[in-house]
Amino acid sequence: MKQHLIAARELIVPPRGHPHGPLPPMLLALTVVTGLVDAFSYLELGHVLVANMTGNVVFLGFSVADAPGFVWWALLLAVAIFLIGAMSGGRLHTRLGMHRGRHLFGAVLTQLVLITAAWVTALLIDHPYREWSLAVLIVFLAAGLGLQNATARALAVPDLTTTVLTLTLTGIAADSTAAGGSGSKLGRRLIPVTAMFLGAAIGATLVVHGHGTATLAVAVLLLAGITVFAYRAARSTQAWTSKP
Repeated sequence: MKQHLIAARELIVPPRGHPHGPLPPMLLALTVVTGLVDAFSYLELGHVLVANMTGNVVFLGFSVADAPGFVWWALLLAVAIFLIGAMSGGRLHTRLGMHRGRHLFGAVLTQLVLITAAWVTALLIDHPYREWSLAVLIVFLAAGLGLQNATARALAVPDLTTTVLTLTLTGIAADSTAAGGSGSKLGRRLIPVTAMFLGAAIGATLVVHGHGTATLAVAVLLLAGITVFAYRAARSTQAWTSKP
């Protein structure tokens, strides 16, 4: 148990000389952002996810079967814009990927602009969101989360994809000593799961109590804080900044 607690602490507060420097806590914060934004999108935008595309593909199947509550064009739009955001993330990696701090700063700053645009849009238009307003919100949010996903993938910090937890949860079980593996890394892997849960729970609580736009406001504030720390990371010359 002690080793799991140490691993969890090092993920939240990396020690000096950590191979990934300050990246883990910033990626954990982005995982919280994912929970917040997906809570808003699913509960306010007609059961559309803007971060977890596996769900959208499944929901699209439900829509084809005429299951109630799903808007097929909104699901397709979310997937398409997510891919565009991920493509932008790939291009950003090509330009800045040799320095992981600069790469993260460029990505998070861009994402901050996109999520802020979604928040301002949600404040200015009438609720519930329909047709063009629904589409605009999906575009801003899915582009931001696609960019985030591609960035986390390129930064390659183990178990910190920021949006997808399936492999993380699988690793806990499949790598455990009970399964004949080398170790579940339970302490390290439960932290991103908890971060996603907290973001989703906070976001859902705000939405169901009639404060949907506040969910995006919290995401914007969190992204602003990450941007400040990422700016400092962008100026670093330490070894962790190199491509892994």
